[in-house]
Amino acid sequence: MSDMSIFTDKEIQPSDALLQQGLGSGFIYWKKVEELVMEKYPEGKGTWNFSGKKFGWSYQIKDKKRALIYLLPRRGYFKVALVFGEKAFQEILNSTVSQQIKAELSTAPKYAEGRGIRIDVRDEQLLGDIGQLIAIKIAH
Repeated sequence: MSDMSIFTDKEIQPSDALLQQGLGSGFIYWKKVEELVMEKYPEGKGTWNFSGKKFGWSYQIKDKKRALIYLLPRRGYFKVALVFGEKAFQEILNSTVSQQIKAELSTAPKYAEGRGIRIDVRDEQLLGDIGQLIAIKIAH
């Protein structure tokens, strides 16, 4: 299974040291995404969750009632996962977010909670788009 967390031991919750070791140079971008969320929503609460041996550990930042963003650690990089309701989706389509992200969201299955997207973060290239997506998510 190539698309699973690098942390699969239920008994060992990831620490910053383990995260830095696993992500390598991607660790700085993890911290930047975390900062982006907390700048826009200072009351956010970050927690690690173990979703079973098949998926391993993931990190989420929540507001009072919902997950704002998920960070999914992979070897040398991580994924950002977000889910958007219809109003937020329409705002994204009218934003300056990259066409690739708009296209992925447009073709994503529509569930009761909205449309989801996972974005690979390997460098700083998409941090601006991710910042916009976070702001839209928080606003809706």
